[in-house]
Amino acid sequence: MEKVIVYTSTNCPHCRQVKGYLADKGVEFEERNIEQNDEYAQQVWDMGVRAVPLTVIGENRVLGMNTTQFEKFLNQQ
Repeated sequence: MEKVIVYTSTNCPHCRQVKGYLADKGVEFEERNIEQNDEYAQQVWDMGVRAVPLTVIGENRVLGMNTTQFEKFLNQQ
């Protein structure tokens, strides 16, 4: 399975939804909080994204809580 990275911020309700969704599906992921690490914030910025949650699944990106895209990209594995 491709590596899954979730970029989050501390008090983001949508970030909590994404993490809960992935955990319920049994998907292992790395959380990268952009408020706690400037390097993570720069990574998001460099991808041209200005919001979290941003989930990276291999080469694919999912912005926000989008179960349709999660299912599509996770099932490609």
